[in-house]
This record gives sequence, structure tokens and C-alpha cells, in this order.
Amino acid sequence: MKAFISWSGGKETMLSCYKAMKDKNIEVAGLLNMISEDGIHSRSHGIRAKILKSQAEAIGIPILQKKATWNTYEAEFKSAVAELKSRGIVAGVFGDIDFQPHRDWVERICKETQIRAIMPLWGQTREEVLSDFMTAGFETVVVATQSDKLGSDWLGRKIDKEFIKDLKELGGIDLCGEAGEYHTFVTSGPIFKKRVILTKMNKINRDKHWFLDILNYEFSQTN
Repeated sequence: MKAFISWSGGKETMLSCYKAMKDKNIEVAGLLNMISEDGIHSRSHGIRAKILKSQAEAIGIPILQKKATWNTYEAEFKSAVAELKSRGIVAGVFGDIDFQPHRDWVERICKETQIRAIMPLWGQTREEVLSDFMTAGFETVVVATQSDKLGSDWLGRKIDKEFIKDLKELGGIDLCGEAGEYHTFVTSGPIFKKRVILTKMNKINRDKHWFLDILNYEFSQTN
């Protein structure tokens, strides 16, 4: 069965894609990424749309980017699903862990658009998700933080054992950033054909968040 991945470029969406690709019953045929109405940044993590395109290229899976405001998000998401269905896609893969309201939204949208909802990470603990992600060999960097929870010095940090240790010591932070404390961008891993190397970045503050604004990149061969 052909499926698309609801795509942010971060660790959970990447891990759910990885797990779906290992399932012999699923063919990952596309990535669906919602972006701002001006087409510059992703709706979820504030990553530049062109950088997410480079990530999709590095993986080797086509990406559909759909412009939307927060008010038109649902309608545009459904429109994008209809376009993907015309290409033979019958299921959507989502990286949710345990936030029931979002699962309810996903299941309603999938029912209304008549596709199957798949959630490979649902019910896992935060420790299990991070352990699976690191054990698989993915590499990622923090690209956004809530400024009242994590400062700009967390931008660019990799997800590793030291990162997890520091989060635990800080306290009050969801280890996977499920309350929006931080977001990530994955640069390499087992499903990548090429590594994404970030070559130019700026740290910027807007709307009570710090962002690692990725301006340029280059590719290198994975090991």
C-alpha cells in the first residue's frame, strides 16, 4: 500500500518514516509538508521550505509542499491528500506519540479523506522514541526553541545522550519537545542517500521563539 508521510523534517516524522519503510506492506511514496502562505517557511518548525526540499532530495522521496495559513490549514491539508490520492496513495503516516487531541484530528481527517491513518510511534515512551532514533543512526540538530524554556545556546545541538542528560537536569521539559519546547531538523541517517551539511546559519528571535535560520547547505555522501 502506498503511503505519504506527514512531514516536518524533525526526529519523530523521520523515525515514523523509517519504521514505515521497514514495513513490507507499506511503500512510502511521498512526503507532505505544510508551509506558510508566502511559501518561505514550514508551518510546524519554521524551517525554510527550500531546506526541507533539500532534505527530501537527500532521502530520495518526492515532497509535496502546500501553502496555508493557520486558518486554512485543514482545508489545504485535505486538498493535498486528494492530490496524493490521485497518485495512488491510500494511507498517511504520522509521527504522533501520545497527544490524544492530535490523534483525534488525524483520524478524523483521514476518515473524511478516505485514507488509512498509520502511527508507528503511538504509545511509545519518550525514552523509547529517542533511543530508537539514535540507535538507528540518525543525526539531527535543534532548529527552534521556546525562548522562555530553552535559550539560543540550545540551537544547533545534536540529539545525543548528553543532550538528553542536560534536558533531564533542567527539568520541566518534555524530552521529545512534545509541548513545543524544541524542534529538530534531521541531516543524515539510514534512509538518506546523501548527508545534508548545513553551511550557513543565523540565530534569530521572533514570536517568543529562537530559530536556527538555515540559509545554505551542501551534500556529501553518507558513510
